[in-house]
Amino acid sequence: MFNALGAEHASVRLRAALAIGSNPDPVFLEILVERCGIEPDFFVRDMLSWALTRLPPEVTLPRIRRELASERPRARGQALHTLSKIGDKSTWTWITRDMLRDADDEVARTAWRVAVVLVPDDEKKDLADELVLHLGRGDRKVQLSLSRALVDLGDTIEPALAGAMKSSDPAVAAHARATELLRQDPETGFDVALDEAKRVVALGPEGVAAAAASADAATSETAGPAETAELTAAAETANAQEGTVC
Repeated sequence: MFNALGAEHASVRLRAALAIGSNPDPVFLEILVERCGIEPDFFVRDMLSWALTRLPPEVTLPRIRRELASERPRARGQALHTLSKIGDKSTWTWITRDMLRDADDEVARTAWRVAVVLVPDDEKKDLADELVLHLGRGDRKVQLSLSRALVDLGDTIEPALAGAMKSSDPAVAAHARATELLRQDPETGFDVALDEAKRVVALGPEGVAAAAASADAATSETAGPAETAELTAAAETANAQEGTVC
């Protein structure tokens, strides 16, 4: 089994991790943790974390805590991911500001997600204040992760987001506004929200309203007689229906 976890083919490593998790034994703790830090395949890493969750927490958690300080980003990130799977609220204090500010985007993204899972209610505001400091960071994937983490904190993020939307940095202001749009309507796509937010930041609310008015005027001017008649008829019908409903 030890050899299988280091096999060349990912499918063999995956089956080995599944077998260990299905028959948990603390003798595999060290090899599971070590493989988490070097395993290149996402699905195998996830299975390794699952196998770790099958061991008693009192055995697993102390070893995971040591791995949080690893020099290898993958090891730190997977240790954080495993903490989220175990879900022991007492490990909240292990999520330090340094982890939330990790220079490696993947580690930081995982730390944000885990922090939101573990944070006590009375510390959500402080966590929101910390997370908004990262608005505008990284590529789309990083920004989406941060927005999701903030939205998962609920209404606690409103004051922090309101301040960030006034930032002089356009990237920060747009990311904050996009996050607020997602908070108000979770069904809104992130790309749509971010594009709209960037437009508002670039033009300002008044500029957006003026642009919309100009577009409406242009549409009216270019409409032919038939189109104008159709619009008028539609408006009259709508008014009549509205009067009937009232």
